Amino acid sequence: MRIGILTGGGDVPGLNPCIKAVVNRAEENGWDVIGIRRGWAGLLNYNLDVEDANREWIESLDRRIVRTIDRYGGTHLHTSRTNPQKVRPSDLPDFLRDSYPFGDKKTVDCTPHVLKVLERLGIDALVPIGGDDTLSFAVRLHQEGMRVISIPKTMDNDVFGTDYCIGFSTAVTRSVDFINALRTPAGSHERIAVVELFGRNSGETALISAYLADVDRALISEVPFDIEQLAQMVVEDRHRNPSNYAVVVVSEGASMIGGQIVEYGQEDAYGHKKLGGIGQIVGDALKRITKIDIVNQQLAYLMRAGSPDSLDRMVATSYGNLAVQQLEQGHSGRMVALQSGTYTTVPAETCIQGVKRVDVPELYDVEQYRPKVSHLLGKPMFLY
Repeated sequence: MRIGILTGGGDVPGLNPCIKAVVNRAEENGWDVIGIRRGWAGLLNYNLDVEDANREWIESLDRRIVRTIDRYGGTHLHTSRTNPQKVRPSDLPDFLRDSYPFGDKKTVDCTPHVLKVLERLGIDALVPIGGDDTLSFAVRLHQEGMRVISIPKTMDNDVFGTDYCIGFSTAVTRSVDFINALRTPAGSHERIAVVELFGRNSGETALISAYLADVDRALISEVPFDIEQLAQMVVEDRHRNPSNYAVVVVSEGASMIGGQIVEYGQEDAYGHKKLGGIGQIVGDALKRITKIDIVNQQLAYLMRAGSPDSLDRMVATSYGNLAVQQLEQGHSGRMVALQSGTYTTVPAETCIQGVKRVDVPELYDVEQYRPKVSHLLGKPMFLY
């Protein structure tokens, strides 16, 4: 058997241990593994007519090559946000322009080309690692007859169908460490610290980070906030603190009541613009209302930088092994998952059949803007 493996979307710590686990387990079976570089872009840009031009898109993987990759973060295979189902004119390779004319269309569907590339490469099964955007195209390939075992990853932990995604624990660990480190300047200068974390649609990363770092207030993507009410709260929080400072955590997707999420830049292939800036807006507004100086910090890519923590190593390695075990058993069209603390699988299309968001009534106080766990008994380790 020949397995194709790729990573798509934003990189997270834990991708490399997962790749290594797949390669090592496959090699034990005598199977080949082909690394597809830069996510789905590797298949889109593969030129069937010029073999020598494809070395930058495809890499043979074996135990020797992946021996040390689990020791660092990011993804050995690199990544992209390419969606072969919706390719814009600027992203279509020149050699495909005659085959996929745009006419009046804004995008073209290059899935037939991708299928031809997979056939040329002799790939019998695909193991894509990504969020719901990346895995949505895996569902399409499964529907076209390709054998697929998907692996969920995202710092936001928001892939529907699994309680845990690779990258979440490390993102929370990084966030808690940086939040606590920022207490030093905030306390020294007696300021309000506003820390913006990733979290487009789901505020889970910000919520859990705020819960563990014991911050004063947390603003999540699911609940619009009143800036005047928040200002009054943080002034009181600061006054109660012997060091005379307060800390507010903000999801990048948070919005004020009656306001908008801060988006900028060109949409990616999945229709998402970049987010970021709500933390600065909150900080500026708090300073204007309270007259107190602000320590404003956008953690952004620091949350996904560096090597994975032990939990992400555990899950990533287990997901990789589980994916190959599924292929050993002849399965296809599955996504590996964790549910109620147990490794399992679900249909691959599960990731696009719903949305995963913070359970606000159970985990968040909408009046006080802070984490509040209503019931712990029976909840899994990460409260989901």
